[in-house]
Amino acid sequence: MCDQERLESWAKDQLSRRQFGAVAGAATGAAALAGCSTAVEASGDGTALPSMIQSEVTFETADGTMDAFWVHPSEGKYPAIIFWPDIASIRESKRTMARRLAGEGYAVLVLNPYYRDAAGEQFADFADFMGNEGWPKVTPWRKKHTAEAIMADAKAAVAWLDAQDAVDTSKGIGVEGYCMGGPLTVWSAAAVPDRIKAAASFHGGGLVREGDDMSPHATLAKADASYLIAVAQDDDAKAPEVKDVFAAAAKDAGRMATVTVYPGDHGWTVPDSPAYAKVPAEKAYADKIALYKSAL
Repeated sequence: MCDQERLESWAKDQLSRRQFGAVAGAATGAAALAGCSTAVEASGDGTALPSMIQSEVTFETADGTMDAFWVHPSEGKYPAIIFWPDIASIRESKRTMARRLAGEGYAVLVLNPYYRDAAGEQFADFADFMGNEGWPKVTPWRKKHTAEAIMADAKAAVAWLDAQDAVDTSKGIGVEGYCMGGPLTVWSAAAVPDRIKAAASFHGGGLVREGDDMSPHATLAKADASYLIAVAQDDDAKAPEVKDVFAAAAKDAGRMATVTVYPGDHGWTVPDSPAYAKVPAEKAYADKIALYKSAL
């Protein structure tokens, strides 16, 4: 799980603005003006993507106005994906990840999990998060991420998606989350079982909360989704029982779930993370696409 001690260690041992600037710079060249159709490239492998439309959007929730990044191919209708980012929230790294996924034939909505307190991008990357007191800034915001609040957000996001011309409402919706977005993903699937049919958590923390009736693993029976729970090797070393408890809960709930430990440390799937590891990241990406193709 992403915690303050780990982030401080990352900052000391691995983070530098020059390193992350190189990643951000590569992504910037692929960026499009909001609302415009353009050919973009995925970060990392330089694969050309189809013409797409992207924009910054807002919609109403029970707690106010949520902002999000919205990207999809410029023509046609596609299954929708709800994307919960990690602790550093929406930034170019996450927008680039969303563009790549949209290029696979999905309509992707990257949510701002901190919209109750702050709209828009708060940190350019993980280096910015560490260099500008990210942890104390977001800690009070994260306290508002109760199961009930996130489930209400998911319902609002699904309603907005189903009203968009780019969304194929005959297909199920997928949801994915990173780090703190892992439990948000599981709660989302439980919130809208008639629409969300696939859920993927990458190095998600807090998936099992003993003594909590609304622990993510305790809500699986409310859902109708298939799951990919991608566990970081260092998280598993710290709490190896978590994967087993989650897998057992999924079995008891009659849910299909692949719970797998990957050879990468916490954050390995995120390009601007100091733990990013391309080979296991690509494996996790391929497993996610396979999940969506089979479940949506």
